[in-house]
Amino acid sequence: MEKMLSLDDLWSRAVGFEASYIRLRGRSMVAEGEKVFLSTREVAELLDVNEKVVYTLIAEKGLPATKVTGKWLFPRHLVTAWIETSVQNRPLEGAGVLDENLLVIAGSNDPLLERLVSQYNAQFQETLAVFGSVGSLGGLRALDQGLCRIGCAHLMHSDESGYNFAYLDRQMTGPRPVVVNFCYREQGLLVAPGNPKKITGIPSLAGGELVMVNRGPSTGTRVLFDHELKKHGLRGEQIPGYGVELGTHLAVGLEVLAGRADVGPGIRTVATLLGLDFVSLRWERFDLLISKKRFFDRPVQRFLGLLQEESFHEIARTLDGYDLKSSGKMVYPDSD
Repeated sequence: MEKMLSLDDLWSRAVGFEASYIRLRGRSMVAEGEKVFLSTREVAELLDVNEKVVYTLIAEKGLPATKVTGKWLFPRHLVTAWIETSVQNRPLEGAGVLDENLLVIAGSNDPLLERLVSQYNAQFQETLAVFGSVGSLGGLRALDQGLCRIGCAHLMHSDESGYNFAYLDRQMTGPRPVVVNFCYREQGLLVAPGNPKKITGIPSLAGGELVMVNRGPSTGTRVLFDHELKKHGLRGEQIPGYGVELGTHLAVGLEVLAGRADVGPGIRTVATLLGLDFVSLRWERFDLLISKKRFFDRPVQRFLGLLQEESFHEIARTLDGYDLKSSGKMVYPDSD
């Protein structure tokens, strides 16, 4: 006949089972040798309160407790969890850490890049690529802070000798990232259809008669535009609308199309898409910047692999103002 267990035996087994369960689940805050259940006095010491306050916390604040033995007992791991759930201003779990299936790209706005992001999401549906339009300098900052896997930039050196590397050395605190060319693209001025104001270049902006719309100071387009103004002896404050800053090339183009501005800096493909005229200034190099520790991440390699696919080149051929002669190739400081 099976032996009947006493209440003490049952309690001992329950305590042993609870302790084993906690260890197996990996949720215990109980170190080896510590008691699994605390007395009222021990909880009071843990919380640094009077024992009478403990009873108030049970009744009013939901302090985990049991009275199955006739006296209050407190599972240590539940008390610890109760304390943690009461923490205010808790940091987001995993803040600053990129999910292995999330490809975050941040930096300069570009229509071809946005279409490639869409292609990536269609082709690799178990992952997700997202793009943050924060300008070239914003992309460098995001990459430096570990907020993205890929930054994108087209920051021309002040001596016109190249792109991006001088800014990488000045703006980033960590090691220089890997630089991979995305494309070359044509920068210039977006003007109304038919170019009614006869704008031929930067000198046409002198005199204060033309109203412009601008890009933000963190963008490579703004860096180039300010450089061109300086070359021609002009200051932005002399041009009406210079301080009106928009976030994308398309937004600038729409202002010109709507007649609210006569001119704005932008890329040829936007002029074509909106039916605007375009005054060319130069071709520029647009690069992808990837930290060395992220370079071989699976989402990054998948994205770079798309640069070699014919479907990407077909997309580029439908848009004016792109040259993919170096797309997917690593770039070095002496490449230009």
